[in-house]
Amino acid sequence: MSVLTFRSIFISDVHMGTKSCKATYLLDFLRSTECENLYLVGDIFDLWAMRKSVYWTHAQTQVLQEVFAKAKSGTNVIYIPGNHDSTFREFAGTTMHNIRIQLNVIHKTPDGKRLFVSHGDEFDMAVKHNKVLRFIGDYAYYLLLRLNHINTYIRQTLKLPYWSLSSHIKSQVRNANEYIEKYEQAALNKAKYSGYDGYVCGHIHKSGITNKNDTLYCNTGDWVEHCTALVEDAQGVLKVLHWSDHAKVQIINHDDGVVYPDMSLPLPAPGSI
Repeated sequence: MSVLTFRSIFISDVHMGTKSCKATYLLDFLRSTECENLYLVGDIFDLWAMRKSVYWTHAQTQVLQEVFAKAKSGTNVIYIPGNHDSTFREFAGTTMHNIRIQLNVIHKTPDGKRLFVSHGDEFDMAVKHNKVLRFIGDYAYYLLLRLNHINTYIRQTLKLPYWSLSSHIKSQVRNANEYIEKYEQAALNKAKYSGYDGYVCGHIHKSGITNKNDTLYCNTGDWVEHCTALVEDAQGVLKVLHWSDHAKVQIINHDDGVVYPDMSLPLPAPGSI
């Protein structure tokens, strides 16, 4: 059985406990990969949604079992709680099932670069300081995910490839794009003025790699809309992988510092290995 091997894998925004969680895709990804370091970069569980109702599947249980198995077998697994699973921040500094819980971590690449890793909600001022905006945002967010769930069911029934309706809607909203740009710049500024070579986060469900003035911004994306992960190879090259109907390299950061789309790397389709 062929397995993809990486030095590090970063995943976030799985939102287990909800119907929107793409646990089947994530389980396939975890079973198809091996790594030295596995970073769970927040919102792995959606405790906000689970206060109202819990949607739990066997695939979600299997995802947890796979993570536990990796941690037990020697993979360095670090869990950084996000805003949707912030309750676990109370356990920062402890280890459970061989998984270290931390508020943030500094990841060092093979060539000595220092990347600060956190969930990223600290840049979201609306979530942090305005409860009214947070309520409105949560309502719109869950409505979009509900529409996306219906869209996915219809497309699967018609045997059409995976396509995120909610992601498409958000991409058409100018304010959303402006927010993403400001969020990215805030992370870049934080990294630069804190003396780090880059920032790795999740939170906004928009994967990407940006290199500005020799400072990296890396966003892992999510596993409710896009099914993406940030991966690092043995040489320290960072890539965003899209793991839906056809696994592919979405974005790659080469040693020359240039970031651009790259669809050339052949990867096995989910379920094929």
